Amino acid sequence: MTGRLRALAGSSVAHVLFAFVAMGSWAVFANRAHPMPKPVLAGAVQGALSAVLTLFLKSGIEQLSKRVGGAAAYWVPPLLVCLVSISLLAAFHWLSGTPEITKTIAVPLAVSTSYATLYTLSLARRRRHS
Repeated sequence: MTGRLRALAGSSVAHVLFAFVAMGSWAVFANRAHPMPKPVLAGAVQGALSAVLTLFLKSGIEQLSKRVGGAAAYWVPPLLVCLVSISLLAAFHWLSGTPEITKTIAVPLAVSTSYATLYTLSLARRRRHS
């Protein structure tokens, strides 16, 4: 990997922008059957939420992982991340009038929960081997 590509891959700004574009685009697609501007509004809401969640997800998991021990260290952080994510996503989309809330939040929720689970497992494994 080149130096520039490595720097881009490690950039929080790049991750936040990618989350905004990818998940915002998904929301527009999920709501495409509804009249404008509903799909675009859903995309803007989802993009903004994904950007904010991406910004805080990693540090939140790290803080939770430090506070939870034993077997719970493997499942508590991803569960809490999932519950907070679904609550925020559903609430903001409901408030903004997104027509297809379930379709809109399904992919972002799956991605964030998968990431939270894998990152939590890697932190727990690293702690166990230290």
